[in-house]
Amino acid sequence: MKDINKIFNNCLVNKPWGEEYTIFYNKDKVAITLVKIKPKQGTSLHCHPQKKTGFIILKGSPSIQIGIHKKNTWKSKPLSIMVLRPGLFHSIKNLSDRNDVLALEFESPYLKNDLIRFEDDYGRQKKGYETKKFMFKLNKNYIRFSNILKSANYSLYKKKITIQTFDKRKKNFKFNDKSVCGILDGKLVDNKNKIVLTHGEIIKTKTLKILMKKYKISKSLKVLNVI
Repeated sequence: MKDINKIFNNCLVNKPWGEEYTIFYNKDKVAITLVKIKPKQGTSLHCHPQKKTGFIILKGSPSIQIGIHKKNTWKSKPLSIMVLRPGLFHSIKNLSDRNDVLALEFESPYLKNDLIRFEDDYGRQKKGYETKKFMFKLNKNYIRFSNILKSANYSLYKKKITIQTFDKRKKNFKFNDKSVCGILDGKLVDNKNKIVLTHGEIIKTKTLKILMKKYKISKSLKVLNVI
């Protein structure tokens, strides 16, 4: 599966509803895709049987459906977050007439071909993830988040994104309580070393602060923050 994932690391993938590309990946632990959904378009109602997924909405107010029943649908907004267990069907639709919806999609582990579609407006119900003919090499204008640096700052669609690595001392954790965080690497554990929080999770910053006071960092914790 590692070799398959390499196909997607430097490609823009055209979708019938918009486009996406891998903006960050940490080996087999977690990958982040920047998703752009065009006005009046939406993803298929689909699930990922093997991987956990989650979203941070950066721009727009999409309609989000969880499960196969349309009644389980609500309207989201920027900095809304959700985490989905493996096998849970979901879709995101852009209700706007003019503006794109933009979101960061987390997946853990990194498995692009882990996909089953329940419904699709573009005739892809029985098809897998897009093939190479829908992929185009990224140019230097596309932002990528570094996996090498311990700390970094980015600006993306008027959102400030900070990546920071914290050690066991937990010093300098000063993110705004109105922001949200994604865990890129590392874990929080209890006094018996049971995992409380690990890579691939998305969480409100004020909640993460509470957990970090109660539990300890195992070695280090790399956090992506969005405000």
